[in-house]
Amino acid sequence: MIQGFDTTAFVAATLREDLGPGVDVTSEAVIPADARFDAVMATRDAITVAGLEIAAAFFRQLDPAATIEQLVEDGARVPAGTALMRIGGMARALLTAERSALNTVQHLSGIATMTSGYVDRIEDTGAILLDTRKTLPGLRLLEKYATRMGGAQNHRMGLWDAAMIKDNHVAVAGDVAEAVRRARAAGVAEIIVEVDRIDQIEPALTAGATRLLLDNMPPPMLREAVALIDGRLPSEASGGVSLDTIRAIAETGVNFISVGRLTQSAPAADIGLDFALA
Repeated sequence: MIQGFDTTAFVAATLREDLGPGVDVTSEAVIPADARFDAVMATRDAITVAGLEIAAAFFRQLDPAATIEQLVEDGARVPAGTALMRIGGMARALLTAERSALNTVQHLSGIATMTSGYVDRIEDTGAILLDTRKTLPGLRLLEKYATRMGGAQNHRMGLWDAAMIKDNHVAVAGDVAEAVRRARAAGVAEIIVEVDRIDQIEPALTAGATRLLLDNMPPPMLREAVALIDGRLPSEASGGVSLDTIRAIAETGVNFISVGRLTQSAPAADIGLDFALA
């Protein structure tokens, strides 16, 4: 399972949201108590897979005796029509769990698929794709897991693991250098500083930044910034990055490119669960 993520609590809360104070009235009314259900989960899109183990956990929560065969691994790139999982067990339980399981694997595979498309665009440039903290509340560990399955690396997991000094921090502190000095005085080990002008780079470097986030700079300005930094610390490009622009950004020589839309805007993958003969 995903390190640090409480799958048991997530599954229980999600099923509680779907079932409310009662039961799955459709399955209870339509399906005999002893009926069996055998099905195949398959993708109708070409995707990068993510979330299958969590999907399986939904089915096992309601039918601990269910048989589940995972046919591919998370992180695999598969064509449309690929079977991802076979399940079998008590029909009422598995049909009750179906929507929650599919919602999760569709969402995470959508993120992983979009991420892999961005990774492909910067192949051989040396730049590394990063995600951001622009995640749905409560789903950060899941969504950042999905970006890893797509080939990205994780940026900060939260506010606790690195300082990121942005324009509002600078405005309150007075200037870039003063904001960095305060972070260093507080004992913060990693200090990422967002700059959107060339003249902010040297003060941030001199004050002790450990990474510069070059915000919304067009490629010519990024090249100028990279030349000025001259390898003294890692550089990261961010802001307005799309599939159409990321290659040109990567070719400026930046070390990292962070893309918020990986978790903000990825469409769900088209994955279904269909009855199959046992």
